[in-house]
Amino acid sequence: MVTTYNSHEYIETYFNLIESGKVAACKEQFQLIDYLRNILNRDDVYIDDEMVKNSVEIPEKYFPFKLFDWQKFINVFVFGLRWKQSNALVFDTYFLYMGRGAGKNGFISYDGFFMLTKQHGIKNYDIDIVATSEDQAKRSFDDVYEVLEDGKNKDRLKKAFYRSKVNIRNNATNSSLRFNTSNARTKDGKRSGCVIFDEEHEYEDYKTINVFTTGGGKIKDYREFHISTDGTVRGGPLDDLKEESRMILNGEIGIEQSSVFPFICKLDDPSEVDDMEMWPKANPSLPFNNELKRKMIKEYNKMQRNAALRIVFMTKRMNCPMEDTRFEVASYEDRLATNQPIPYNKLEGLDTIGGVDFADVRDFCSVGLLAKYNGKRYWLHHTFIHQKALELQDINKDIVQIALDKGLAEIVYGKSIPPEKIVAWFVKQAETFYIKKISLDTYRATILGPALKEAGFEVEVCRTGKFTHAKLSPLVDDMFINQTLVFGDDPLMRWYVGNVYVDYLDNQNKEYKKIDPEKRKTDGFFAFLHALNFDSELEDYGDIDYESLAEFKPIVI
Repeated sequence: MVTTYNSHEYIETYFNLIESGKVAACKEQFQLIDYLRNILNRDDVYIDDEMVKNSVEIPEKYFPFKLFDWQKFINVFVFGLRWKQSNALVFDTYFLYMGRGAGKNGFISYDGFFMLTKQHGIKNYDIDIVATSEDQAKRSFDDVYEVLEDGKNKDRLKKAFYRSKVNIRNNATNSSLRFNTSNARTKDGKRSGCVIFDEEHEYEDYKTINVFTTGGGKIKDYREFHISTDGTVRGGPLDDLKEESRMILNGEIGIEQSSVFPFICKLDDPSEVDDMEMWPKANPSLPFNNELKRKMIKEYNKMQRNAALRIVFMTKRMNCPMEDTRFEVASYEDRLATNQPIPYNKLEGLDTIGGVDFADVRDFCSVGLLAKYNGKRYWLHHTFIHQKALELQDINKDIVQIALDKGLAEIVYGKSIPPEKIVAWFVKQAETFYIKKISLDTYRATILGPALKEAGFEVEVCRTGKFTHAKLSPLVDDMFINQTLVFGDDPLMRWYVGNVYVDYLDNQNKEYKKIDPEKRKTDGFFAFLHALNFDSELEDYGDIDYESLAEFKPIVI
């Protein structure tokens, strides 16, 4: 089939497998196809066919297996897709998220071998494999070592590679493959060409990731691979990558904001586990691996009698961790539904309630205005971020950068976030909206209250905690479920909401709490709650035809 975008036989083969239904695929795979077609249709990108061909065919001469179609497809974007002007890679971060047994480690070994060679064309291109345990970190390294030591390869590759139990080096390119554990203290100063983070679900924070990525970009074609099944650690780097991938695939951010290639394989619904035809959604290699299929069937049968085995099977094999969704403030789909257009021309001049959440003068501070119009509530938000918060805390800086690019946030330098910054934002908004009052909690009322009052605003100190949250929760639930809450194009606010969980108390009350006290910021959500305390003081005038009202003449008796 002739297409109007840059294409490749590996791309067309894989697209056909998915779209024809020959291999069951999850929603995210169809979204990925749409996302990639839009990129491939651009006139400022091209595919280096020779590099893609070499990446598949050169290791194939030595490895005991061939790549699956999904692996060849990914290699087009790992090695081939580039910007015309700079010749740089379009994608430089590859998130491979799929069930156990799909062949992630073998794939990384295959590509790692190629990146060491002359045909890859980059000297001193060091590759670091990182994992929380030595056994896991060595897995892909050992695959390459065994290829070099294999009888038929040993003589052919003896002069080409130096190999030891800790380092493999190509003598022509001086590029090395090494494995590392997560003892971040000993790894400063690396200048890796490629870093592979294996089983990222075990990472609780960014310490190791930061150490291995700070040297990135000094070598041509720098790449990061993040490969993982799901796991039990929540709120860590894996969840951040999943969130960023969702934003990419749902069109919230584009290639200009994120260079992540999100290859996600999972069940669409937990109930699909009972239909074995759906299992390839989580493991694209399964249709071509009968031994793995038999093993998984045995595990499936055992899990019917053991709840603990069910949790492991759903999490590791199906990428569908069993969690209690009651604790979510809102489902991801309902959070995404807040991305509706904001009719600024209709909201102009309407009554609004301001909200502020200001936990610390050297942290985040979120402000916003709540308005009602035509059956919906609109939250117009902005965040001030102190520079020290980004330097000292384990925050997902990709989300922050996206917010900065969209003008939803700004960095504040100096000793603290001054009250004048916050007052100035509300003064600016007052040129467009009528601000009835500004709500904040007692924690910062003594600092902000006088400054806001001096600027002419009415300030209301609101109660916080379980009693207030229990009162507001029915309204919060209703807005999200019925999708009548609008943030507009504001991924930062949706991130804030996703970082909050609902704690169910003994008396059936609810309290909104932070998933993590430091790296999972929630300021925008709590500023919204502060404003929502006074929701009853806002009228919803709807779409009033003021011209008709002007023509109305009352009857005089």
